Amino acid sequence: MTPVQTVLVIAKQPVPGRVKTRLIGPCSAEQAAELAEQAIHDTLAALADFPCQDKVILLDGELAPPPGWRVVPQSGNGLDERLVAGFEAVVSGPAVLVGMDTPQLSSEVLAFDHRGYDACLGLAADGGFWAIGFTDPAQARPCILGVPMSTPETGAEQRRRLDEAGLRVQPLPVLIDVDTAASAEAVARTAPHTRFARTWRAMRPAEASA
Repeated sequence: MTPVQTVLVIAKQPVPGRVKTRLIGPCSAEQAAELAEQAIHDTLAALADFPCQDKVILLDGELAPPPGWRVVPQSGNGLDERLVAGFEAVVSGPAVLVGMDTPQLSSEVLAFDHRGYDACLGLAADGGFWAIGFTDPAQARPCILGVPMSTPETGAEQRRRLDEAGLRVQPLPVLIDVDTAASAEAVARTAPHTRFARTWRAMRPAEASA
């Protein structure tokens, strides 16, 4: 499969109280931030050998990028605007973007056949989506802008917008986003080798392991 030009990871600096807030309660704010930090690490590590020309962290806040990655600050207000701005920061060529909430990610799961499809979309089990890509990044603005984010219908609405644009859409596997204690437990069991899983096991709340 021909490599894409760019892979982007949209991420937020893991500051306590600003990340993984739905984990706060079962976890402390500091523990939730630590889990977020490990999820970012696992995501970037999984894509370290991803075949592409450019690796970009689309970042809200500050984070030292690992070798091979460069940081582009997020811009825009809502998440839809930030996703569009990320694709518009791409110089040219096929690009695929993933979030920081799927530490179980692998390069194989993210394979985008941009010669056979115009776009790809990876739906999340909670109704959102964890990945989206375009053969032509200019398609991001008309396809993403205005899609309501962080709702149980986000993924379905995003797929509808891609279909309405007449794009050939490659479906990627459905993955679990880490948002709650239950989803963190499920992801840790799916990918026990990750730093996220090891960190979660060390702090696992009793209700999550029941």
